[in-house]
Amino acid sequence: MHPNKVFAWEDREAVLRFVAERGFAHIFTASEAGLFVVHAPVLLTEAGRVQFHISRRNRVADHLPGRVLISILGREAYQSANWYESEDQVPTWHYEAVEIEGEARPLSPEELVDFLDHLSDRFEREVQPENPWTRGKMTPGKFEAMTRAIVGFEVDPIELRAMRKFNQHKKAEDLAATIEGQAGAGREDIVAAISEVTRSG
Repeated sequence: MHPNKVFAWEDREAVLRFVAERGFAHIFTASEAGLFVVHAPVLLTEAGRVQFHISRRNRVADHLPGRVLISILGREAYQSANWYESEDQVPTWHYEAVEIEGEARPLSPEELVDFLDHLSDRFEREVQPENPWTRGKMTPGKFEAMTRAIVGFEVDPIELRAMRKFNQHKKAEDLAATIEGQAGAGREDIVAAISEVTRSG
């Protein structure tokens, strides 16, 4: 995380909502064999834990359970120094991110199925609520066979770090110029993010 405290995102409820809405993460771990990362969909439980699954054949699978670092990236964009009013500025990058540390414990077969049902339901409701996919649409036995090829985990966060870096530390004219530059680049999502952090700050 960026060391400047002005970028710290300290609204835990909003941070967890971000995790739930993004739903996809880089999950890192380490062992004597080296460093490992897996890219996986994540689900936030009502208890605030993070669940995910991976293929049993994924090289990270042999190094879990264990301590993991989950990284979730949101909106991000390049910032040209040409867009500032002030002189002697340098380019930078806008972004929002969350890091979660904790111990990944294996899900039981029953917990894994429950997780998969909730995961698909969460995203099916978003993309096709009128006709959501369910495992009931599969040939009997096929879902169970495919489930044996994956392993699920749950992480109870020990550390939760979050930040939103959108030039909110700049003086008013440079912030206005940032908004104009990002709008000109078609990045209305970044304009919206700037409005959010300056309004909440």
